Amino acid sequence: MPVELPLLEQREQHAFTLLVKEDGRALIPSRQPEAGEQYRFHFDMSKCIGCKCCVVACNEQNGNPAELNWRRVGEIEGGVYPAAQRWHLSMGCNHCLEPSCLIGCPVEAYTKDSITGIVDHDPDQCIGCQYCTWNCSYGVPQYNPERGVVGKCDMCHGRLSDGDSPACVNACPEGAIAIEIVDRSAWRANYSEADAPGMPSASDSISTTRITLPASLEGMETRRVDTGRVEPGEPHWSLVGFLVATQFAAGGFLAIWLLELTGARLPAWAAIVPLMAAKLALAAAPLHLGRPAFAWRAMKNWKSSWVSREVLAMSAFAGSAAMYAGALYFDLPFRVWLGAATVALGVAGVAASARIYMVPARPSWNRASTMIAFQLTGLVAGVRLIPALGLGGDPWVSGLAAAASVAQLLNMWRWQRDMAASKSEDLRASARLAGGVLWPVRRLAILLAAGALIALPFSGVASLAMAIASEVAGRYLFFTSAVPKTMASTFLKPLEARA
Repeated sequence: MPVELPLLEQREQHAFTLLVKEDGRALIPSRQPEAGEQYRFHFDMSKCIGCKCCVVACNEQNGNPAELNWRRVGEIEGGVYPAAQRWHLSMGCNHCLEPSCLIGCPVEAYTKDSITGIVDHDPDQCIGCQYCTWNCSYGVPQYNPERGVVGKCDMCHGRLSDGDSPACVNACPEGAIAIEIVDRSAWRANYSEADAPGMPSASDSISTTRITLPASLEGMETRRVDTGRVEPGEPHWSLVGFLVATQFAAGGFLAIWLLELTGARLPAWAAIVPLMAAKLALAAAPLHLGRPAFAWRAMKNWKSSWVSREVLAMSAFAGSAAMYAGALYFDLPFRVWLGAATVALGVAGVAASARIYMVPARPSWNRASTMIAFQLTGLVAGVRLIPALGLGGDPWVSGLAAAASVAQLLNMWRWQRDMAASKSEDLRASARLAGGVLWPVRRLAILLAAGALIALPFSGVASLAMAIASEVAGRYLFFTSAVPKTMASTFLKPLEARA
């Protein structure tokens, strides 16, 4: 049984540990970074014993609940019995040279300090969209549902400015974590020391963390300890509804505009259904945010964030769609040109939606199949609006809808095939999910798509309903089968999910 030391002995032991660390080598630089330099973490894997003192110290320093870890410890293993070995990997924010969290944030809540190089997050500016939690290959930003905002490691910059070491550095009993100064230009030219087994490629955002690997790891085949523990992700129902509704609206207006080009006379109410779908989707979009009252900020970073571009494009699409619907109602002569603008904005909005998810941190999303699937949803569901409302257009309308359904099924099949055959463990894990625990959902999507094809000549309403249901199932599968590219981990699941 473990023996508790008297309080005095505990203090003496702690002071001795600190003395050895400080006496052996500096854990923080003796000066501030100069021009062209910045702070970085140095992690020595050969010293880490996996005690997670750094995790506890980080949480205490920042007042985080136990299930939110801005610093985490993972495990990798290598070799075969009886020479098998296991190593621990402690990692906080890497304060990258090209931080994906900063580039993708729609509200510019992230800043990279010009002097220290620390990537900082402003919770007051954050709207809780959680895009940075998807966009960071290392999974560094963590969403706090109680506060409705994201948080992350800031290298305890307040302590550093006072000449003190960050909490994780101070707490490590083995001195495995330290702060260094790095020349940015030299590191950008060669950042190979940022790569380690069980870690995403440093090239995703040019991590600045230097990792010292143990000598025993050289030449040994390694694997992540958590490789076999892959579970479905969050379905994000509000995003499923938003994506399917906006893509349906874009496809619906495309079909209406194409009918107009053929000389068909459409009733004034023809555009009401896709218009309402677009308006309701945009109105409900803030439900995904942790702070929906500040949703208006999402348009701020249009220069680099695809989230901002999606908001702008979809808002412009909805506005143009309303004007097109009015032009149809009043039979205005320039309605065809308004229709062309509406279609173009709809395609652009759907493309922006797809680009949001095509990020290196989510390999199963970062594929051409995502763009294809999103655009095809508009054709699969939107074009079926014409026969469902009895607006005519046969046979080319039905042919276009049927071809889109077949193309979507082929896209889904190729997505599964390519991932299963991939050399990437993350992609193979997504394929295992889609073909395993999520197979009932995938089968439902296929059966509904087939049913929509069969019903098309007999009932436009039934065909439309099954097509939309199939796309909803497909988008659910899109979110839940995504396996993030992140650091090796063992105990990262939130407490409520472990129960």
